[in-house]
Amino acid sequence: MVLSSTLTPTTLILLLILSLQACTTQSSAASVTDFSGSACLRVSTTRFIDSVSKVIDVLGDVSSILKPFASRIFHNFRLTNAVSDCLDLIDMASEDLRWSISATQNPKGKNNSTGNLSSDLKTWLSAVLSHPETCIEGFEGTNSIVKGLVSSGLGEVMSLVRELLFQVVPDSDPSSTSKGGEFPSWVKAEDEKLLQENGVVPDAVVAADGSGNYTTVMEAVLAAPDYSMKRFVIYVKKGVYEEYAEIKKKKWNIMMVGDGMDVTVISGNRSFGDGWTTFKSATFAVSGRGFIARGITFQNTAGPEKHQAVALRSDSDLAVFFRCSITGYQDSLYPHTMRQFYKECRITGTVDFIFGDATAVFQNCNIQARKGLQDQKNTITAQGRKDPGQSSGFSFQYCNITADSELLPSVGSIQTYLGRPWKEYSRTVFMQSFMSDVVSSQGWLEWNTSFDDTLFYGEYLNYGAGAGVGNRVKWGGYHVLNDSEAGKFTVNQFIEGNLWLPSTGVAYTGGL
Repeated sequence: MVLSSTLTPTTLILLLILSLQACTTQSSAASVTDFSGSACLRVSTTRFIDSVSKVIDVLGDVSSILKPFASRIFHNFRLTNAVSDCLDLIDMASEDLRWSISATQNPKGKNNSTGNLSSDLKTWLSAVLSHPETCIEGFEGTNSIVKGLVSSGLGEVMSLVRELLFQVVPDSDPSSTSKGGEFPSWVKAEDEKLLQENGVVPDAVVAADGSGNYTTVMEAVLAAPDYSMKRFVIYVKKGVYEEYAEIKKKKWNIMMVGDGMDVTVISGNRSFGDGWTTFKSATFAVSGRGFIARGITFQNTAGPEKHQAVALRSDSDLAVFFRCSITGYQDSLYPHTMRQFYKECRITGTVDFIFGDATAVFQNCNIQARKGLQDQKNTITAQGRKDPGQSSGFSFQYCNITADSELLPSVGSIQTYLGRPWKEYSRTVFMQSFMSDVVSSQGWLEWNTSFDDTLFYGEYLNYGAGAGVGNRVKWGGYHVLNDSEAGKFTVNQFIEGNLWLPSTGVAYTGGL
């Protein structure tokens, strides 16, 4: 840090204090001198924004290469989907980067985020790092030149974003900026009162029998305003809705309320086996900020023989899924990116049935392994963290890990593991959870031996027949956590829960 010799001692001390403060309290005085740009950054604000803008430009170049292919008719159905996915992912990444610029320029503003600039930037840049790789993975099995045309540009994007992640200084004590019980400034007073009273007045009613405003979920989603700072509540009446719904990035603060798990059901059967990309196979997908779902089942009925088949995919930042069911076989739940909270949900599947690169906490959830293909092993998680600078990972607290009724008779012959490392820095922890004998004594399954030391897998005070750690894997990246280590993966610290969860009206435990 270099300070002007013309500044008074008092001013020097003041600036030094400001530079050490948490990002949420960054003073405008620091931006005037621009001595470090922001307490959150290792470089000046100007340099950081210039670097972010460069990534946006490269993404624009890649998009220009792809757009001519979007209008072409391919004989390969998956290739058509892969091109469409890439264009969507590039748009999502570009918007995440624009958020990063806006938040850096106005570090005291919340703009529908947590207000903790370090956490917000880490989250959004982590998402930007994931999007290009998801794009490239979509071309699997297409034998197309399109992948080759975009790979170089997307590789440059990932390299630049890794540098940006390093430039963001982690918040040394996230809990210090959390004030339990307060509502973020972007929650309007009337919305706060409505949520505190635990009641909702729907803006749209979906009913298959015609008794509502709409007969499909997607019609109601499209009726929601764009970039709204006020909740738009969609009530989905009981019934099975066989459709594919997607809440796009511009649809903020949608709350979707059903009549209960297994009562309101959104169902589909897209799969990798039928030519869809994994990304596009989702029955229900959401990327708009601040999404809340309550009392709904999201399911994919493709079956184990169709391989990857997503029931729910989420790229929604500050999203909550409360008392929902996510049901499928392989790849049931795809928390792709951003900060997410799952409370009292039921999640079922076979292979990697909770996978992705989000920063997600699962609390008081029922995690149920199912019976898949013959001789197939079950893996509950496949977390996709690619770089040590990313904030992403999965944390399970107070959950129940069991077998469903079909798998129960075969528990002794079908192995079920807590997870396997999909990417090099895969990060997953299970804390204070019940594990039945469905969990293999080894605990974790190898994917790539070179990942054994770079991954981070942890267990803390779990109990039940499958919770013993004596025979667990001996990898360098596996840890039996102490109190301090486990605390980093709690709601308050891992997803900054106290800064945004109170506004949702969903009860949660902030610490251990």
